[in-house]
Amino acid sequence: MKALSGLLISAVLVVAGCKGKQAEETQIIPGVGITVATAPGMVAAANRHAVETGLEILREGGSAVDAAIAVQTVLGLVEPQSSGIAGGAFMIVYDNKTGDVWFYNGREKAPAGVSSDMFLDPETGEPIRYFSGITSGRSTGVPGVMSMLEKAHGDYGKLAWEKNFEPGIALAEHGFEISPRLAGLIKRAAGYGFGSDINAGAYFFDDNGEPHQVGFLRDNQPYAETLRALQDNPRALLEPPIANDIIAATQEEPLPGYLTLDDMAAYEAQKEPALCGDYRELTLCGAMPPASGSLAVLSILGTLENFDMAGLGNSAEGWHTFIEASFLSYADRDKYVADDDFVTVPIKEMLDKDYLKSRATLISMDSAMQDVRAGNPVDFVRGKDATPDSPGTSHFTIVDKDGLTVAMTTTVESVFGSQRMVRGFMLNNQLTDFSFRSHDDNGEPIANAVAPHKRPRSSMAPMIAFDADGEFLFTSGSPGGNSIIAYTAKSIVGIVDWGLTPQEAIVLPNVIARNGSVRLEENRLDAAIIEALEAKGHKVVRSQGEISGLHIIYRNPDGSYTGGADPRREGVALSE
Repeated sequence: MKALSGLLISAVLVVAGCKGKQAEETQIIPGVGITVATAPGMVAAANRHAVETGLEILREGGSAVDAAIAVQTVLGLVEPQSSGIAGGAFMIVYDNKTGDVWFYNGREKAPAGVSSDMFLDPETGEPIRYFSGITSGRSTGVPGVMSMLEKAHGDYGKLAWEKNFEPGIALAEHGFEISPRLAGLIKRAAGYGFGSDINAGAYFFDDNGEPHQVGFLRDNQPYAETLRALQDNPRALLEPPIANDIIAATQEEPLPGYLTLDDMAAYEAQKEPALCGDYRELTLCGAMPPASGSLAVLSILGTLENFDMAGLGNSAEGWHTFIEASFLSYADRDKYVADDDFVTVPIKEMLDKDYLKSRATLISMDSAMQDVRAGNPVDFVRGKDATPDSPGTSHFTIVDKDGLTVAMTTTVESVFGSQRMVRGFMLNNQLTDFSFRSHDDNGEPIANAVAPHKRPRSSMAPMIAFDADGEFLFTSGSPGGNSIIAYTAKSIVGIVDWGLTPQEAIVLPNVIARNGSVRLEENRLDAAIIEALEAKGHKVVRSQGEISGLHIIYRNPDGSYTGGADPRREGVALSE
């Protein structure tokens, strides 16, 4: 076995790689068996068209990164409510040949012209209505996902860049049938003014202004032309003439935005070592700030490591412990995490095992916490967060036949982003992921406040897990706004502690505990467990469905893969 490389500091490992054996070598997974073979590739994503497109690229000899480009371009067509080429993304790539685990950062940036009060009412000084911010021109940041994918393709692409766009172009030209989820969200969003943008209205609604129905064959010729432009120039969205159209759309009322060509030209995606930490015998790697998701997931798990979660099991006590750990980690995340180019994020201290053990001592098995506060891993003065939440986004994962692995979470933020459409694609509303206030009521500065060129904090949490020998074991991640953290942590506890298959872990009820209240899926959780949680003093909000979109690929002892796709959406997991 190759040793882990990088700097191991207590619970956190920020690495250029988790060094493991080559894919063809035999490995031992404790208590499970021996791996003797490498499997064909697999893709798990939120729409069958996207999955089949990814598999097509893999069959043609493309890498997992090539397939990711194709999957993203198709998701932007068939699932425009969740992600798109004018959005942003975080991608974790595991290079099994070198053992490196990389974080590719395609998060959008705020324009140079923004101000800290741009989401405040000038007359009252209070935050404007959240929905008003979403649909404003001020909500759109510089698109980052295609720049990120170009950077990853330069490292790991096997096919020519332009080849990966061909399936998306063909589907846009020939058309696809609108799915039940897309049709439902068009209809629902119509009640909130969706379609007032002339381009979106003409695309998603018929001549009578009625939303297109399930099964309607929807082509998108402008999108096909945009993909052709990206074939020729990976920065086509950041340069004229497309950039001019994006900027013009953001400068329309209400609340015109601040994007300029200089902002677009200055954008560059980033690549750095992934954020890794250990849980039980595993190592889990995810996204660095401005992502808060992977850090918060590791914080929850690091707190739970002080409890016998396997012994507690899928019970009232097990869920109570998960809830309490979530309370603590969400509080820390809210206070301390933002774009680390602008504020110091105390990653090492937040994930220190002794610190998390001290946080775990605040958990009583008899009763719920009544006053949940952020801890003090460092002596920082930080204000109380005022960031709103929107449950959009999409997550997919890919492993190719050579073992290169991708976990990618991608978003335009809210449902249909800013609701403004340009050249066949939706614009993001990512800047509403900033806190609408820059200081709290006590005058303390808020970490996630708006600033020029700053990236808004994200809850996205693409994760890759490695076993005790440093070998790839599984991926996980989900859409869902700040609930992503709870969704992803739940799936990991389900697999690692409760011995569930990927699909079983995905189907587990979603339980989100933040700011003192617990929102849970009443229809998926035993009534006796809910009553027991309430008896412990938990303020339970009973939900009929949390729209997570977990996708998992798990490596079996024989080297084959098992995939899982969230039944709450329309995803599938398929192999070559």
